[in-house]
Amino acid sequence: MRPWHSIAVLIATVTVATGLIAQAPAATGAAPAITVAQAIGQQTGAAATVRGYVVGQPTATSTVLRANFPNDYALALADTAGQSNTGQMLYVQISSGYRSAWGLKTNPGLLGRQIEVTGPLSAYFAHPGLTSPTGFAFAGAQPTTSTGPTTSTSAGPTSTSNGGGPGEYDSTYYKSAIGRTGPALKAELHSIIKSQTKLSYDQVWDALKATDQDPAKPDNVILLYSGRSQSKNGNGGNPNDWNREHVWAKSHGDFGTATGPGTDLHHLRPEDVSVNADRGNKDFDQGGSPANEAPGSYTDSDSWEPRNEVKGDVARMIFYMAVRYEGGDGFANLEINDNVNNGSNPYQGRLSVLRQWNAQDPPDAFEKRRNQVIYETYQRNRNPFIDHPEWVSSIWG
Repeated sequence: MRPWHSIAVLIATVTVATGLIAQAPAATGAAPAITVAQAIGQQTGAAATVRGYVVGQPTATSTVLRANFPNDYALALADTAGQSNTGQMLYVQISSGYRSAWGLKTNPGLLGRQIEVTGPLSAYFAHPGLTSPTGFAFAGAQPTTSTGPTTSTSAGPTSTSNGGGPGEYDSTYYKSAIGRTGPALKAELHSIIKSQTKLSYDQVWDALKATDQDPAKPDNVILLYSGRSQSKNGNGGNPNDWNREHVWAKSHGDFGTATGPGTDLHHLRPEDVSVNADRGNKDFDQGGSPANEAPGSYTDSDSWEPRNEVKGDVARMIFYMAVRYEGGDGFANLEINDNVNNGSNPYQGRLSVLRQWNAQDPPDAFEKRRNQVIYETYQRNRNPFIDHPEWVSSIWG
């Protein structure tokens, strides 16, 4: 062996062992990760891998939380772990397949960690972002890929066991809404969900037997406020029968049972006849006395508080109605205010409480499945606030 060759081998051995020479990328040919600053300047929709520190969860265009994370749907990256200027952050959408491992509510210890995310560079929350990610990894590690449901490339999404979720519909059903916020988001969602197949009030009976089926007892439905599992055939107008509860009280806008808001499955639920009567047309608020036959629910002269397990369900049904019915199809423009005693006015309250319930009780498997059944089998439209609960704060603050 020639002397110079021996010296070169010795130098290479020593420097690799001591870390003086950087290791080659594990995957040859892969593009190197870019910085957050570079990603912010490259919002073209092209895919890239971005390396940055997790600095919080975005909940609005200029709001990033560093504690008390409401869900696992998004995170913010920055080039330094202590960054507090949202203008120097990249907002990253977390689609359903990644949430258990990369969502901040489930994994608050991610705060301050340096990670790499791969996906299209496009606006999220009307802010420089990365949407529909295809891989997550801690900096320098192999990326994890989604094991969640796949997205259909046909005219409509395929059915999924968990009822679908944000990532599954963002590139199809919600494509025109992604990246919008505030009034623009509300207007775009209205244009998306107003296209629906309408049912008669009689057809609602059979539809509710499918949408609210008890997963443990397929011959039963689960009553909304009572939480009771009851025979699907136990519907009617007699005491202890179940009937059709209008979560947005039908007198609030005076639409009755007319085809349209009066028959929209996204706010109609099975409920005990007497409990339905006790709720009447009351607005939603906290407090009161325990409601008869509805454990965990409370009521007083002008308000109704549902049990904790469905508080978010109720809120998201109300938010849906306020977006779907804007006064352009022969019905009143339904809006949410922060009042009770709204009477026959086209308002439902209380906004501040409903926002709290949306954050407190995120969508569960039952609610997601219900949304999917309504979409696939009956109305062909979705409740966007089940798919994207964070859009509530984007629209209503």
